Amino acid sequence: MTEAYSPSEEELSSFLIILLLTIIGTECIIGILANGFIAAINAAEWVQNKVVSTSGRILFFLSVSRIALQIFMMLEITLSSTSLSFYYEDAVYDAFKISFMFLNFCSLWFAAWLSFFYFVKIANFSYPLFLQLKWRISALMPRLLWLSMFISLSHSLLFCKDIYTVYCNNSFPIPSSNSTKKKYFSETNVVNLAYFYNLGILVPLIMFILAATLLILSLKRHTLHMGSNATGSRDPSMEAHMGAIRATSYFLILYIVNAVALFLYMSNIFDVYSSWTILCKIIIAAYPAGHSVLLIQDNPGLRRAWKRLQLQVHRYVTE
Repeated sequence: MTEAYSPSEEELSSFLIILLLTIIGTECIIGILANGFIAAINAAEWVQNKVVSTSGRILFFLSVSRIALQIFMMLEITLSSTSLSFYYEDAVYDAFKISFMFLNFCSLWFAAWLSFFYFVKIANFSYPLFLQLKWRISALMPRLLWLSMFISLSHSLLFCKDIYTVYCNNSFPIPSSNSTKKKYFSETNVVNLAYFYNLGILVPLIMFILAATLLILSLKRHTLHMGSNATGSRDPSMEAHMGAIRATSYFLILYIVNAVALFLYMSNIFDVYSSWTILCKIIIAAYPAGHSVLLIQDNPGLRRAWKRLQLQVHRYVTE
């Protein structure tokens, strides 16, 4: 068990509140703009063509979940920094924790399916099961995305049971004064938290690791196969392999850092306003924004659309 002490609202200075909200707000705005751009491009394709590519569908789900995550994150941090009496009501506190984990699990699952889809489409294996999967993956993906949302919801609902208990001391004396003030305490069952948390992230993380490993093996086979015809330049298949491996590696690094910060934040190991808790909040807010920016840079279609948007904005400003 860990117990987090939450001081009264007056003990956090206005300067620190503004600084914290400014840093995290900037990260969230960058993330909302990047994910909004990704969602808008794929939604436009969906509307114009009456159909969207499988990767576009996954990107749309991923970007929408991250927009919701970052808006929710801003709301949660604002309330936890400025309105403790409301934030620490039992129903509100549990609702925030459950919703926060649901959106995080959804984001992880959708990103895992994106890497898995790239692996299936790019890798070169001749096994019958793999070839059948390559042929059917596009038709299966919509159901897999909705199934991932159901699994995420199921895992997040576990966080309402035997993990968090909120206490409020209404008569904590103020030194050199006859008055009292409220103190809030959140007791966390770290064992249950670790179990349910790891249960929620285990399968998608395994998918990431397998996709990255098999892509590397496929690249090695492709390189050996093309060795006798080497000309010093990379062929399109090799470029596709390298791009998918790079994107998967970026995500794994970002998510591992985020996963540690998220677990520490959810476990209430540190005081609510300690520097470590603030650092965890900053990392959690930076992760979806950073990965979405990398997605735009690594995806040729999104990169071209972003450059077109920049040109249009530049023309509008200079006119």
